[in-house]
Amino acid sequence: MFLHKLEGSWINHPFWRSAFVLEDEKDVQAVKTSGIAHVWIDADKGDDIVAAPVAAVAKVAAIPAPAAAPAPAPTAAHVATPKPVSLQEEMRQAQRICEAGKGAIASMLSDARMGKAIDVKGTAPMVEEIALSVMRNASAIISVARIKTKDEYTYMHSIAVCALMVSLGRQLGLDGAALRDAGTAGLMHDLGKAVMPIDVLNKPGKLTDAEYATIKRHPVEGWRILRESGCTDEALLSVALHHHERMDGKGYPKGLADAQITQLVRMSAVCDVYDAVTSNRPYKAGWDPGTSIRQMNSWKGHFDPLVMQAFIKSLGIYPVGSLLLLESGRLAVVVEQNAISLLKPKIRVFYSTRSLEPIPRAVIDLASPTNREKVLSVEDPKKWGIENPDELWQSLAD
Repeated sequence: MFLHKLEGSWINHPFWRSAFVLEDEKDVQAVKTSGIAHVWIDADKGDDIVAAPVAAVAKVAAIPAPAAAPAPAPTAAHVATPKPVSLQEEMRQAQRICEAGKGAIASMLSDARMGKAIDVKGTAPMVEEIALSVMRNASAIISVARIKTKDEYTYMHSIAVCALMVSLGRQLGLDGAALRDAGTAGLMHDLGKAVMPIDVLNKPGKLTDAEYATIKRHPVEGWRILRESGCTDEALLSVALHHHERMDGKGYPKGLADAQITQLVRMSAVCDVYDAVTSNRPYKAGWDPGTSIRQMNSWKGHFDPLVMQAFIKSLGIYPVGSLLLLESGRLAVVVEQNAISLLKPKIRVFYSTRSLEPIPRAVIDLASPTNREKVLSVEDPKKWGIENPDELWQSLAD
């Protein structure tokens, strides 16, 4: 049968799209066990049609459900901005979105690898879930998606860049359909990686010139896959093709510069690099968020300065996970942004550089009127022998 639509939230089912022919018994079982109560079957389509079909779309029960299925996720372009919530509140939802997203994107890339058409519109529910999470608390899903193993990098990178694009787009004043398009472009920007050799993509050492030349083909391959899938959205195609261009013309594949580069591409260049440098890769450990922001901001000619400044504001001067040295000599990790001031986030102290000993962990709001603590510098965790600084803020979701 041709599965026309799955009712309920995208998070509750394991597919990156909702309109396709059910050909595999595993997919049938996945629908039955997903918690989705009903699906829509298009009676005009499908391999089960052997006679002249009756034009109809039929609603059928997937499994008996004790309760109504959750309402479909509202379209971010048509709903009011959700009420902001704390990082701790949003962390669990962000983790669910990322976990569901990994499987969905893996399926999408598998389809691309096998030459199947990619239904860009089918990713809309995923983009909307990510966008709504960003609107509730951008730091949650951006921080969760940044933490990834080497085996899931390609999948989580797509989720992270989608979230970063939505967050940056909001800072730049985008809304409605433009914000949704930015998220979709982020989700699909690395589609060409699907057809890159796995041994080159995950090579733990430095690439040879020939291997690097191979990897540099992925933007063109992504553009090709989208075009052959029937995508006519020039903004989306442009991000897939040009997200490695630089403002000084030293990027690839076309060497575009300045006015030749659209705003959406400029945004994608920043978001793509930030998630790449903050993620652990087979060949290097990722930088912490604070160091990454400082380093990227110093790369002259690479990014649009105005877009870069907006990006910094969207994350906070000290992004979640940044290691800070305080005037008191204590080390702290940023655990949440503060709407009152970008320079005064909420932090968790955990170590004294004077006694060189751990101290009781405590959360401090630097914007509180009673606070006397001040930030002295952003620190490199390696300098202090900290192997897993992310554990210090991730525990908030426990």
